[in-house]
Order: sequence, then C-alpha cells, then structure tokens
Amino acid sequence: MITLKKHLSYSAKFQSLIALFVLCLVLSLLSENFLTTANVWNILRQVSVNICLSVGMTLVVLTAGIDLSVGSILALCGAVSATLVSYGLELEIFNLFVGFGPLSAIMVGIAVGWCLGWFNGWTITRFKVPPFVATLAMLTIARGITMLWTGGFPINNLGKEFAYIGTGWFLGIPMPVWITAIVVIIAVILTKKTPFGRHIYAIGGNERAARLSGVNIYKVKMMVYAIAGALAAVGGIIVTSRLDSAQPNAGLTYELDAIAAVVIGGTSLSGGKGSVMGAVLGGIIIGVLNNGLVLLNVSPFWQQVVKGLVILLAVIIDKAKAREE
Repeated sequence: MITLKKHLSYSAKFQSLIALFVLCLVLSLLSENFLTTANVWNILRQVSVNICLSVGMTLVVLTAGIDLSVGSILALCGAVSATLVSYGLELEIFNLFVGFGPLSAIMVGIAVGWCLGWFNGWTITRFKVPPFVATLAMLTIARGITMLWTGGFPINNLGKEFAYIGTGWFLGIPMPVWITAIVVIIAVILTKKTPFGRHIYAIGGNERAARLSGVNIYKVKMMVYAIAGALAAVGGIIVTSRLDSAQPNAGLTYELDAIAAVVIGGTSLSGGKGSVMGAVLGGIIIGVLNNGLVLLNVSPFWQQVVKGLVILLAVIIDKAKAREE
C-alpha cells in the first residue's frame, strides 16, 4: 500500500512541472490572449535569455557556489560584440584596423564572457574569496567597464545579419529558441554523461570527499564559472540582437531571475542536488509568470513583489526538503 509520504515524495520530483501546469491553467482562464500562438512564441523568446543564464547558474550552484555577475557580464559582452560588428577594432599603436563580421564579433563576445567567468573562478579558488563576494565585485567591475566601453550611450544599427540571431526564424521556430535548445542539450550531456559533470555533483555534495577522491577542485570550479560567463555572453548577444542595440544598462537584475529559476527548478542552494532541466522549467515558470502579470495589467511594482514571494517560497520548500532528508 502506497503511503501518503510516498505520494508526496513522488510528486515532489515533478513539483516544477505541476506548478507550471497550474500556472498556465490559471492564466489561460484569466486572459484569453495567454494561450495564443503568438504569445506562446513570445514567451519562449523572452525566456531564452534567462534559460541561458540559468543553465550556467545551475552548474555554479551545484558546486555550492553563486554567481551575481551574470547580468553585468551579459551587458558587457553584448556591448563588445555590438561595437566590433558596427565599428571594428582600430589598433592605433600598429596603425591597423580590424573589421569583424557578425560571427567573429559573437565569438569575441563569448570569449570575453568566458574570461570574466574564469577570473571569478580563479579569484574564488586562488584567494578563497567567498563566491558571493567575488561575483558581487565582478558585477560592479563589469558594469563599470560596460559604461566606459559605451560612454553610457547605446550602440545601434547592428545590421540585418546580426539582428537575425535574436529576431529571425528557422524552420518555423525563433532563432533564440534554437540557440537555447542547443545550450540545454549540451549542458544536459555535460552534467549527465561526462566525468566533469559527475565531479560537479561530487564537489557540491561533499567537497572534502571529492578532493580525497582525486577530483581537481580548483580546475572544476574555474571551468564552471567560465562556462557561466560564456553563457551570460550568449544571453547578452541574444538581447543585443533582439533590440538591434547594445544598452549600457542591459541585464539589470537578470542574475536574480536566473537564481530564481534555478531554485524554483529544484536545485539546492547547498549544492550537489538539481538538474539542468529543472532550471529550464524554472526559467519557463518565471517567464510565464512575468508574461501573465503583464497580460493582466498588474503594476510593475506588484510584479516585483509577486516574483520575490515566489523566490522566497521556493527557498523555503528547498530548506524543508533538506531537513526531511
């Protein structure tokens, strides 16, 4: 005979999916525009950026870390790619001008994100700086560099080829959705099918035991933060492409949405437990919630209150589950 406790344990595995279903059901009853095809594609385009950030954040949180800098890294990498594709790079010392196509500008932007994330990991592992403090510092540094890079002004008119990344369609599906799907598939394979993924979970579960087992803690953590930075850059390129403009203040509070998606998706803030697909569901829940509140004409101020309460509830549930285990 199946006990109530077993029922609850079984349903807890699908809590994010259940929450998404209930949320969609309620919003479809409250707004006739919610389940339209146009709105569904709009939601998927909007959540694509947060899912990219959330995937990287999941890898970080699985090691019992946190990354508060992804929003600022997103803005800086978007600005770098936009500048290169629009104006190229002039090296006055060598009297040299280097032009960049969309693909090469994107690769440079992702490389910048990787390096900034790697620097986060290096600071955390080399100097034993708490992840919260190290990434908070990078949040400020990257935002400041973005303002210096852009002069505080947006970079516009990036060209049709670059804009296609964020606004184009391929086989009837928006390009941001394709990009996000590729990111998610790679991340799932990385975490589930490779030694690197097993090392991530081992570090979050018990770092001391992982070290004694021969896991290179420093290398894994640096790689995790580097990947998070690179995925923030991917999100920045999508945002910049969609707007056809690199905004100096892009990505503000995006790190909070990413953390919310990770927690709502069932990843433990203590590390070692969670999944990439959980973060994807969490990102979709956040996107659906934002979209629904807009359709219902809820004040932006109340939207922040609701989102904060949802995050708090998710953390409370996470802590309650941890105590039961």
